[in-house]
Amino acid sequence: MPMLLLLYLEFFKVGLFAVGGGLATLPFLYDLADKYIWLTNAMIGDMIAISESTPGAMGVNMATYVGFQNSGIIGCIVATLGLVSPAIIIIIIIYNVIDRFKESAIVKHIFYLLRPVATGLIAAAGLSVIVLAIFGTEISEFNLMSISLKAVALFIVMLIFTKKTKFHPIVAIAISGIVGVVFSF
Repeated sequence: MPMLLLLYLEFFKVGLFAVGGGLATLPFLYDLADKYIWLTNAMIGDMIAISESTPGAMGVNMATYVGFQNSGIIGCIVATLGLVSPAIIIIIIIYNVIDRFKESAIVKHIFYLLRPVATGLIAAAGLSVIVLAIFGTEISEFNLMSISLKAVALFIVMLIFTKKTKFHPIVAIAISGIVGVVFSF
């Protein structure tokens, strides 16, 4: 299968099933990393850092990054279109249904039940990000010997820093980037 078609179809599936936003795409991206050599868990960690520090939706930023890494500009366009196509299609369908049945108890119950599903996906993705960022490994491969004391110390300092000060989150991101550069030497 040609790479552009593969990128579109895989990100279409991610966009179709990742209910809850950017972090909810992470389990699907980890699945892609297991299936294909063109995406690794390390790339996912890099994408999270980049996506969280750049404007735009996290899932879209990730699709754009993977598409660009694999097929350049056209790849980032195709992967991004793949990710957002299901949302556009679903929004059009949902609008038409909700407009007709907006007072229906069934529609209200469906939306009520979608909230915990989206929350669970986001929580699972968040836990994966925490373990990857602080301990440098996936949850399935976690062991106490893999703990990076520098990463844990930076996490604790930045957690306290952001809770105790009125600085903008961009300041925390910039400080973390500088500390990361210093720790790399």
